[in-house]
Amino acid sequence: MRLLDKLLSSGFGSALFLGSSRKTRVLSASALFLAACAFGAAGVAPMAPDAADLPVTSITRELPVASLADQIAQLEQQEHHFFREERVRPGDTLATLLQRLGVDDEEAAKFIKSDRIAHQVFQLKAGRKIQAQTNQDGELQFLSATTNDNVGNSQSSVKNVVIRRDGERLVATETLGNLEKRIDMHSGEIRSSLFAATDAAGIPDNVAMQIVDMFSTNIDFASDLRRGDRFNVVYETYWQNGELVRAGRVLAGQFINGGTAYQSVWFDDPHSKEGGGYYTFDGKSLKKAFLKSPLEFSRISSGFSMRMHPLSGQWRSHKGVDFAAPTGTPIRASGDGEVDFVGVQGGYGNIVILKHWNNYSTAYAHMSRFATGLKKGDKVSQGQVIGYVGTSGWSTGPHLHYEFRVANEPRDPMSIDVPNAQPLAGAELQRFKAVASEMRHRFALLSPSSTEGKLAAK
Repeated sequence: MRLLDKLLSSGFGSALFLGSSRKTRVLSASALFLAACAFGAAGVAPMAPDAADLPVTSITRELPVASLADQIAQLEQQEHHFFREERVRPGDTLATLLQRLGVDDEEAAKFIKSDRIAHQVFQLKAGRKIQAQTNQDGELQFLSATTNDNVGNSQSSVKNVVIRRDGERLVATETLGNLEKRIDMHSGEIRSSLFAATDAAGIPDNVAMQIVDMFSTNIDFASDLRRGDRFNVVYETYWQNGELVRAGRVLAGQFINGGTAYQSVWFDDPHSKEGGGYYTFDGKSLKKAFLKSPLEFSRISSGFSMRMHPLSGQWRSHKGVDFAAPTGTPIRASGDGEVDFVGVQGGYGNIVILKHWNNYSTAYAHMSRFATGLKKGDKVSQGQVIGYVGTSGWSTGPHLHYEFRVANEPRDPMSIDVPNAQPLAGAELQRFKAVASEMRHRFALLSPSSTEGKLAAK
């Protein structure tokens, strides 16, 4: 029975055609007709053929193959270039470096030695990458290296030097480096010395020197360090093409010396000559009016007390502190001031006397030489090199005789209490607190007892 007949016989059709209005009957009939067409189409649609029944035809064709000898001959006629990358090794000369790069080009070696820009390849430090491209005869086609003059924190001190062959001649160009700044965090423990600990932690030497400068008003790194002392440091690093170019400024440091924790955070100050300064977490400046020691690394050979004079053999009052150090060790101004005297003065030998604020003055004696151009009336800042350790005057060996005077009366520089610089306040203090909060979190990650820190270190 056809679908339409079935529908009509079931009474469905009667309900449709006996509707209440003519419009209803017309619409119902149209719907019924379309449904019947759809069912009919489904019933007569053919089935897809079985893939196994499809005909299969095999086609075989022989392709010509060039002889191996012809291919080799064609390759020999082409010019080949070879690219190689090496790292500068300690003790490398230009000849050994070019040899490892596969460069056998006397013209290129002479060009690098004589050209002002190309000559900067000689300034590459150990570990720095250098790339070169040569032809099959070892003739230099291209050489690229990154140089760094270590001046300041700006990327203008980093340059990309490129040597390229242009026809029959070599041309050298330099461009400013496009550096990416990152933040690195490291911790370490003192086993023998600060530099041994920073080397073990993978911390660059210039960062270690900044750690010394940060805490030198509270810690004498020549005599105060103890085995087991710990430190954390957060500092800037600058990268180019995935390679570390140099380390920048220390942003925060923490040093636990003999159970006492010292902390510092760098805070930018556009009004400061240094561009900012280091502060404790509560906003107090770490910069004191005077350094604890005018030498970065030394030992006290004679304190502020009565002693037997090494030359006369008589007991005399020693009105300063002697720091034993090798000849030529830089001597730093212990505080901001003005040069009051520079020259030779009796048993002091070569001496520099600085005047400071509030009737303070300092004297630095037995120098081997003075800083270049230093003269009376010059303004000096704390930490500035004013001379070098020697053994001039009444001295039996190289050392610095350092005197600290108040109203021209000698005082013991190791025990006198001098104030810090003015602390932060107001809006600057609020801005500083946001910076300090971030550094607290970083120190927490570096703490050996912090689970979060252990996870971050993996």
